[in-house]
Amino acid sequence: MTISILAFDEKSGRLGGAAATGSLCVGGWVLRGHAESGLSASQGSAPSTLWGEGVLARMKEGASAQDAVRAMTDPDTGRAERQLAALDLNRGTAHFTGDNSVPHASAVTAPGVVVAGNMLTGPAVLQAALDAFLTSPLPFAERLMAALGASAREGGDVRGYQSAALLVVGRDIPPLTLRIDHAADPLAALADLHARATAEPYHGWLRVVPVTDDPFRAPTEDDKRLFDSASIPR
Repeated sequence: MTISILAFDEKSGRLGGAAATGSLCVGGWVLRGHAESGLSASQGSAPSTLWGEGVLARMKEGASAQDAVRAMTDPDTGRAERQLAALDLNRGTAHFTGDNSVPHASAVTAPGVVVAGNMLTGPAVLQAALDAFLTSPLPFAERLMAALGASAREGGDVRGYQSAALLVVGRDIPPLTLRIDHAADPLAALADLHARATAEPYHGWLRVVPVTDDPFRAPTEDDKRLFDSASIPR
């Protein structure tokens, strides 16, 4: 029903994830993340947002992705219907695929990257996404979206895609969380939204909002004069 990728960016030290599905609202259901905990992707025929949040809480306390995933999945009597992937701050990955997941369902990994999916046209969908991320020369967020594009070209979700999402977190940036909850071509819509969110004046405004490494950041008078003449959130 969904494909997701979680990855660490060696160049920036940031973490990012992307997901797409043949159903609605994949971003709200699947992706979770924070610069002080890591990332999670909780999906499946009966996805548990509790799994996604619980994994982050455990990794923030110092648990590895593997231990955090095990702590969430082992006690859950409904785990056969669910799938979970996680990426911790040390670039460790882990994944779980329940026995009742709709085929094709599995996960593939590389150092600092995990791709998981279910209800896919075949295992090649996962490998195509992983290969596209690893070989793309694009910047980090675009590499994540390239992985989704490669998955679609390989067949993707057996129903096609209706929604897509992107999440990038880092200590030096506000979270970049973009969601296309329903569209005829959600991957194209996500790429368009990303282009708008990283263009001026919106992108310039992001440099004055608080971030983990600078929690008291605020606009200067020059910034305020610029923003007064621009169309940005206020």
